[in-house]
Amino acid sequence: MQTAQRNSLRLLQWMMAASLALPLALFVFASIVSWVSVNETADREIERTLDVAHEHALKVFETIDRSLSEISEIIRGIPDEGIRSREEALHQRLARLTASLPQVKSTWIFDARGRALANSLVSPPPDIDFSDRDYFKAHVSGDVGTHIGNTLTPRPPYQGAAFFGVSRRRQSEDGSFTGVIQASVFPEYFENFYARIGHESGSFFALGLTDGSVLARFPKADQDLRLDRNGAVGRKIAANPQAGLITVTSPADGIERRVGYHRLAEYPVYVSAGLETSAIRARWFSTMSQHLIFGLPATALLFLFLALALRRTQNLHAEAARREDAEEALKHGQRLEALGQLTGGVAHDFNNLLTVIRASADLLRRPHLTEERRQRYVEAISDTVNRAAKLTAQLLAFARRQTLKPELFDVGENVQTLSEIIRTLTGASIEIVTRVPGGPCLINADAGQFETALINMAVNARDAMGGEGRLTIAVRNVADIPGPAPHPKRADGYVAVSVEDTGSGIPQDQLGRIFEPFFTTKEVGQGTGLGLSQVFGFAKQSGGEVMVDSKIGKGSTFTLYLPRIRSDERPLQVAPEDAPAVDGQGISVLVVEDNAEVGRFASDALTELGYDTTMVGNATYALEELVSDSSRFDVVFSDVVMPGMTGLELAQEIRRRGYDVPVVLTSGYSHVLSEQGTLGFELLQKPYSVEQLSRALHRVARRRRARRNEAPAAS
Repeated sequence: MQTAQRNSLRLLQWMMAASLALPLALFVFASIVSWVSVNETADREIERTLDVAHEHALKVFETIDRSLSEISEIIRGIPDEGIRSREEALHQRLARLTASLPQVKSTWIFDARGRALANSLVSPPPDIDFSDRDYFKAHVSGDVGTHIGNTLTPRPPYQGAAFFGVSRRRQSEDGSFTGVIQASVFPEYFENFYARIGHESGSFFALGLTDGSVLARFPKADQDLRLDRNGAVGRKIAANPQAGLITVTSPADGIERRVGYHRLAEYPVYVSAGLETSAIRARWFSTMSQHLIFGLPATALLFLFLALALRRTQNLHAEAARREDAEEALKHGQRLEALGQLTGGVAHDFNNLLTVIRASADLLRRPHLTEERRQRYVEAISDTVNRAAKLTAQLLAFARRQTLKPELFDVGENVQTLSEIIRTLTGASIEIVTRVPGGPCLINADAGQFETALINMAVNARDAMGGEGRLTIAVRNVADIPGPAPHPKRADGYVAVSVEDTGSGIPQDQLGRIFEPFFTTKEVGQGTGLGLSQVFGFAKQSGGEVMVDSKIGKGSTFTLYLPRIRSDERPLQVAPEDAPAVDGQGISVLVVEDNAEVGRFASDALTELGYDTTMVGNATYALEELVSDSSRFDVVFSDVVMPGMTGLELAQEIRRRGYDVPVVLTSGYSHVLSEQGTLGFELLQKPYSVEQLSRALHRVARRRRARRNEAPAAS
């Protein structure tokens, strides 16, 4: 009781600690999961926003490219003098084109010296040299396609916002340089677009060239920026030059950001979009603060409840101790009652059997007995011993401690054979109906115990019907055992043997006790109460199950489920138990038995049948006999339960040492055999008859001699 109290108090204390530790652990776990989720969500938002910015920039530059192509077509084949002569018309054409493109500040046509031939701003254009501009110099030495330059400020007398140039080379039919066509693009056009789509806190956008120059940026910077291609950011971009997602600290403002970048196809331009990592962390803090708002009060309330429960448990310990003492006293009384019932039942049945044996033995001592009476008393003793052995087998079967002798047999054939015996047991007033399938229903079980179980179920059904009615025995193959309890799945399924009667049925309050040993509803002297317990023990030890379905006034159905064996094997024929003894001339037996009387009986009986016997009292002496000369013995006959080395261990040692001597084991009961089996050795159950002993020894000795005779022939 004190241990239980300490355990309960310790449990509550642990629960109080867990009420704090577990929420904390869950909060940490949720924080990690939330952090990963928030970052993944941010990455997806950055990628979506980057797709929008990339698509926008690509369309803008493609539109400018088409405009430059249009201007190129307009002046194709026209020399500089022709362009000057048409300057007014070209000016108006360029002005209309520029007006249709909000991203373009102005458009220009330059000659080979860098002088403006026409533009969209003024007419005529001032005579100013623009040959030092990057958008002009890039085309002098060769055709570089569409060139995108750095951000520039207007050259007086021109004024206005900064721009960057997008230009193409003008060349003659022979490929010589004749000038440049150029469009001045507003960086602020991109910055205004980025401001519209960058509604999230901490948003970032940039448009830059592959050489590191930044053309447009949101939020705007106070100074011109240029990315160091050999710096940390430049190396990360160089590792994945087309697109990527990186975390960087801006050299311009020192802010750490999560940035995605994507290069425009066919243009030396990168578009990037991102979020400040502080904004991402703010989202995470906001999510976790919501957990805390609900989690902290709940945790505090749970801790308070547990503290109250601990105090209440301490107050209730005295009452619980008294209640436990009362329950333990009740359970102890129930155990004593069950033990008394079991002991009384066994004592009653064995006293009856011993009475028959004692009376028969006393009568055999009387002089002048006729041969007929002497034989009758001997048969009575033999029959009583068999009944005692069956009673013991039933007890062991219920306890699942009997060493079964499994063999392969057809349940259908067995039921057909037993039906005549059952018909005799039940009487003519009960109709016996058997339903057996046409195909084989093979199982690997103890045939004797199966027959006993079937007869026990039939006798139970007979008594339930009061001597008249219909008894149906059905055999069928099933895939699984029904019911809510789990059962092992078998590829070959089970064989179900059901015994159905038309009796009175079993009350529901007794269904849970019908398999208990010595439980019976019959009058005193009408039943032992071991029949159904034997069925239960046999089913469990054979790897099966027994189930009952009963309704008051309609009868009961007992179904025995046993593991099914494939039909590609056939049962072996076994000699009947009442076969005569076999002569043992020329066979030498080493008898190992710690009980001197049992050993002397076995030795005398074998000597009477012509066997040559040597008896020892334990396994150690047996090994000494074998070490001196193992070839002089044809078989070892050993008890299993002995002091020191058991008979099973002796048999294993003989096998390990390589002695060519077979071993026959004998036992009335052994927990080792019930748990491990016979490990391939022959087993003779106690009590055994002289005939059974003779046949078992003769069979294994004959096999040994057959092996010895085959060896010289093979050589």
